[in-house]
Amino acid sequence: MDALLGWIEKRLPVMDAYKKHLSEYPMPKNFNFWYIFGSLAMLVLVNQLVTGIWLTMNYVPSGDGAFASVEYIMRDVDYGWLLRYMHSTGASAFFIVVYLHMFRGLIYGSYQKPRELLWLFGMLIFLVLMAEAFMGYLLPWGQMSYWGAQVIISLFGAIPVIGDDLTLWIRGDYVISGATLNRFFALHVIALPIVLLLLIVLHVLALHEVGSNNPDGIETKLPKGSKGEGYKTQFPFHKQYSGKYDVIDSIPFHPYGTVKDLVGVAVFAFLFSYVLFFNPEMGGYFLEPPNFEAANPLKTPEHIAPVWYFTPFYAILRAVPDKLLGVVAMGASIVFLFLLPWFDRCKVRSYRYRSKLHLANIIQFTISFIALGILGSLPATALYTLMAQIFSFGYFMFFILLFVYSKNEATKPLPERVTFK
Repeated sequence: MDALLGWIEKRLPVMDAYKKHLSEYPMPKNFNFWYIFGSLAMLVLVNQLVTGIWLTMNYVPSGDGAFASVEYIMRDVDYGWLLRYMHSTGASAFFIVVYLHMFRGLIYGSYQKPRELLWLFGMLIFLVLMAEAFMGYLLPWGQMSYWGAQVIISLFGAIPVIGDDLTLWIRGDYVISGATLNRFFALHVIALPIVLLLLIVLHVLALHEVGSNNPDGIETKLPKGSKGEGYKTQFPFHKQYSGKYDVIDSIPFHPYGTVKDLVGVAVFAFLFSYVLFFNPEMGGYFLEPPNFEAANPLKTPEHIAPVWYFTPFYAILRAVPDKLLGVVAMGASIVFLFLLPWFDRCKVRSYRYRSKLHLANIIQFTISFIALGILGSLPATALYTLMAQIFSFGYFMFFILLFVYSKNEATKPLPERVTFK
């Protein structure tokens, strides 16, 4: 057996990759609970892939059969209701975990040099997730699925010159129809998951090239000898870390990181199971009541709103009276997130050692984002629109203020080594 494994390893270094990227990967020893959300995102991704495969076995991607097939899955397929709720609740869980993962990067400056490409890959993952969720939201062919898609796809018509042709191309028909459903199904189950998996691999490779950030924002993977003779490489067992790099104040991912992540998995599984078995619709935020009615082009729901994880950006769209400018503002809200590494010009990463102004800016950004999420799910009254305009202003001011004050920001002295209690 050893000879066989050795023969395989010489031709396909599986164990070498396992050690390099998992078991012996050096993680800073001062990781806190904010660093469990990356592994939780991988867990939810597996849940979505597995449950999605089982759901497609009984799903009919056609205008006539889609809604009935979902009802069949819920009522007649053995444990079909469980698979469907695991998938729908899993979609919301995915965005909860991803938003918290992005927030951790925001407060600890994980987007700063040399991790700009890591952040860009992460944002591309977020963008593909949004497209994947939007495509999947149409598939139940319920009332909110149909009319939500109608509203979102119509936004592309606001683009000058190519808008109408682009809208027609996305729909595949002059109206939302079975052709739209069929192409969204193909994108949801084949094209976008392939792109998503590729981006995740690139995200992990980029992370392992530059090393993980930590709550102090202090580098633990350093050029050899850059910290003097007192700093010795703690990871001589792999050539990646015994060559030109010294790795300090770090511990192997296994067993320390895996045990830490397992605690997070246990807590997540408890909360996920509670929602799954006792409140899978989450009061209409995870699954809206109109979506339990078959799509009807002749009957518009009283209030059309996207699922909660799209509502912050939808609120920004509605806050602008002009349709084209609203689309531009919504697009800019995502583009600004992509450009965050270049908005922040401070050399200090973690909020722990930055000014009170920066902390206040992060707090107001968080409040603005949550408030926009709430407002995006409510009817567009005059008061709610005014509030959405105020919080949209706060959202964009975060980036503008960051660019202004970060260049000459008064920061606290950084410690020589990571702090750990």
